[in-house]
Amino acid sequence: MIVDAHVHLFPDRLAEAIRRWFSEHAWEIRYRLGVDEAVRTLREGGIDRFVVLPYAHKTGMAAALNDFTLQLARAYPEVVPCCTAFPGEEGIERLLDGALGEQGFHGVKIHSHVMRVAPDDPRLDPVWRASARHRKPVVIHCGREPASAGYGTDVRALSGAARLRRALARHPDAICIVPHLGMDEPAAFEALLDEFPNLYLDTTMAITGYFPDPPDLDILRRRADRILYGTDFPNLPYGWDRELQVVRGLGLPPSDEARILSGNAIRLFGLQSSDIQ
Repeated sequence: MIVDAHVHLFPDRLAEAIRRWFSEHAWEIRYRLGVDEAVRTLREGGIDRFVVLPYAHKTGMAAALNDFTLQLARAYPEVVPCCTAFPGEEGIERLLDGALGEQGFHGVKIHSHVMRVAPDDPRLDPVWRASARHRKPVVIHCGREPASAGYGTDVRALSGAARLRRALARHPDAICIVPHLGMDEPAAFEALLDEFPNLYLDTTMAITGYFPDPPDLDILRRRADRILYGTDFPNLPYGWDRELQVVRGLGLPPSDEARILSGNAIRLFGLQSSDIQ
């Protein structure tokens, strides 16, 4: 049973714009796929469910992205839809309550780099409050890496474990998932796990050896109950299953491997084990 807790599927024109940005500022994306092809790739690879994480880069687009993601979930039963919201946008609390309530989204995606917002920025307070209210996670890219000048701001200054700590100290009942094991501060983010019981990390791109200074993989042994498997598919420079091979190659106890590959995601995103075929 496998749940990929970190997948990005966008409308075609936006997906192509994202690929162009990556080509210029990050890496060449290997999987230049439409939605149907992307879903088929994961299905054929044995991924049972995948959490789709949209993110808005400006005001006025979150609602449309959320509608698109909800339609994906209706078309593809494997999709676990999360919503997004742009910090400071008018009506953000109403949008979040509707999305996490009657619309049935399973979480919220925030990207500090793309949105140019720190986790402790007051503009994110409505997001943290909505998480606590609805008991659904905020997946927030707030690690300092991968940093790029292409974001047009000093992303390292508005990211990091210290800034997340301030946010969670204000909102201890919020549920938070930090992708990429908090690169480039995996030890600092791991330390926060002891302080904040509602904080989790995901593996996305952090354990594949692609980036310099990779984290100590023993974190997956120490924290199997607080780590989720995720990939960033399809925006990858390497094979989609590279992360999966690393997890399976660690020789973890079967119960710990199951927590990382599915159990933690099933619990946090409110899935039912019976939904996983």
